[in-house]
Amino acid sequence: MARTTRRQFLQTTAAAGVGFWVAAENRVALSRSANERPNVVCIGIGGKGGSDSNNASQFGNVIAICDVDRGRLESKGKANGFTEAEQFTDYREMLAKHGKNAQIATISTPDHMHAPATLACMRMGLSCYTQKPLTRTIYEARLLAQVAKETGVCTQMGNQGTALDSSREAIAQLRTGVLGALKEVYAWSNRPVWAQGPGRRMTMEKFAAQAKKENPADAERLIEAKKKEIERALEHLDWKNWLGVAPSREYWPGLYHSFQWRGWWDFGAGALGDMACHQLTVPFASCGLRDPISVQAKSTGHDYDSFPASSIIKFEFPETSERPAIPFWWYDRLGNKPPQEVFSKWGIEKVSNSGVMIVGEKGAFYSSDDYCGRYELKGVEKVQVEYEKAESKGNHDLNNMYELFRAVAAGNPKICHSNFVDRAGPLTETILLGNLAVWAAATGGANGEMGDWGEKVEWDAKNLKVTNLAALKTPGVADLVKPKYPEGYRLD
Repeated sequence: MARTTRRQFLQTTAAAGVGFWVAAENRVALSRSANERPNVVCIGIGGKGGSDSNNASQFGNVIAICDVDRGRLESKGKANGFTEAEQFTDYREMLAKHGKNAQIATISTPDHMHAPATLACMRMGLSCYTQKPLTRTIYEARLLAQVAKETGVCTQMGNQGTALDSSREAIAQLRTGVLGALKEVYAWSNRPVWAQGPGRRMTMEKFAAQAKKENPADAERLIEAKKKEIERALEHLDWKNWLGVAPSREYWPGLYHSFQWRGWWDFGAGALGDMACHQLTVPFASCGLRDPISVQAKSTGHDYDSFPASSIIKFEFPETSERPAIPFWWYDRLGNKPPQEVFSKWGIEKVSNSGVMIVGEKGAFYSSDDYCGRYELKGVEKVQVEYEKAESKGNHDLNNMYELFRAVAAGNPKICHSNFVDRAGPLTETILLGNLAVWAAATGGANGEMGDWGEKVEWDAKNLKVTNLAALKTPGVADLVKPKYPEGYRLD
């Protein structure tokens, strides 16, 4: 009851333009007084979490920070805006102590911990800024949207291109039907820029066996040196909390923390999960890329532990009242792109390393930027459109964060363009379905080449069900739909 009363108070004072927030130029503007700014807790302060927490500190008072890396905590605690923040390695302990005093949380962990941390925050009434992809699994994305709606908190996913005026203009352009009837959508990425591919897991047992085989005379020294290296690393890393809801495995230096986790099925969502939430912002919002009915992939091969080095995925979307049935094609790895004739037809001969192409009967849309910071229309002219420009605070990353704070100020979750309910949840569901197809395409070709098309996964989006699961020969497909959390963490 106390949380509800506080939210109602914030909404009332925001509307009146006094106290916590002040009104300006028909928009709710944040007070600059430290005593009147919202309190923020930050979960994950390394990597993207570094900028997310910094951005949040521009508009709120950071009262607590959490990271499993104690070295990061110590460093961040010395920075401006964080000297008064209490430090934790377990977000559950942080929320137990500070959740009742906070209004906003940032969640910038590895993918597998996005959902558990965000759910815990929302269930305490905290508005959330959560990095992309919103979750590691499809069910988690659906659940986050449901909980956001039930609690009424404000939410924003960290696909910062959503706050670019160019992407908002592009969505408005495409929604006019300027391209004519849609035919197909393509996206290609230069990711992964981290290690992926089969056979990469390392354990002390495996390391010792290799050392004894390859360098028997020096094996004992190498083994002891590696053990000491691991001991030193674990003095600063809370490995148990880093694993969180993931199955237990040995820590190995440089293999998971701090950046390589993206390439592992247990922790990340691969290149697709990393970049598609950025690249698909415009086509998702303008072309209705919701509720695909099937996915199929080919890959360079994987071992159900590490993602493949490269993949191609085909999504099929059914006809809607706004467009015909269309395919969406995804390509990942530098140089892995749609066929050149897709571009040459529209006069594009030098294709960017990452980008998006939307093809219609009359023309085409081409963006050579991951976030749609720039785009062209081919074969047709732009039309006059109206759209809501982002309120500029310096850059689109900062603007995206500021939009969440404005939403909290106004008590209006709809202010956030990438809120969980209307966009981030459904977008993440669509994207993550592609990984079911990649899972079912584990066999690669010779010498690291693409293998044949894997099994097609047929999908009932409304009920989150693989409709041909019984016919699939690939094991474990359903486990990528809904995870099981260990004791100490709450999913449902």
